Amino acid sequence: MTRAPRPFRLFLLALCLALTGASVAAEPAPPTATVEKLHATLLEMMKEGASLGYAGRVERVGPVLDDTFNFETIGRVVTGRHWKTLAAEKRKAFLDTFRKLSTATYADNFSSFDGEAFKTLGEEIKKGASLVRTQIVKSDGGTVSLNYVLNKTGEEWRIVNVIADGVSDLALKRSEYGAVIGKDGIDALIAKLEAKIASYAANNK
Repeated sequence: MTRAPRPFRLFLLALCLALTGASVAAEPAPPTATVEKLHATLLEMMKEGASLGYAGRVERVGPVLDDTFNFETIGRVVTGRHWKTLAAEKRKAFLDTFRKLSTATYADNFSSFDGEAFKTLGEEIKKGASLVRTQIVKSDGGTVSLNYVLNKTGEEWRIVNVIADGVSDLALKRSEYGAVIGKDGIDALIAKLEAKIASYAANNK
């Protein structure tokens, strides 16, 4: 059998490697990777909390929340039946404010380090949704259960709910936000969230 010229064989080898690499690159990261990306940033932020300051922590965590949370899905759920009736500009205003509040909350809550660690316990995937079970391990050995519900957005897993010691953040916000919108409207809810953001900034001066 006549062998292909060496340059052609090298070309075929390079093509095979490129195709293999593309296949590997296209494989989506598991849900656990999304959660651990968030945890790694939170741990860094806690360790550097004093030197970063509140504004620095906001700047540090904001882009990571954008990469790991599905804010549009969360916004749709927490506003409940009211979402469909909101004009596009009101939806955007709410989502922008909600994202800022989420960032401010993390910057306030994860501001210092006392030997804590995050521990991943496992993940379950079923019908396009995932549950990632984790713990915060305190320096005294005590633990706080911290579980995440994720959905698949395109080829990426994004967080849509955080369940701390069995309490669903999504359920709490849906109840609270729905009540405010139903009584006073979306503008009142946005104003309430903006006031909360301002209080975080004031308390961290």
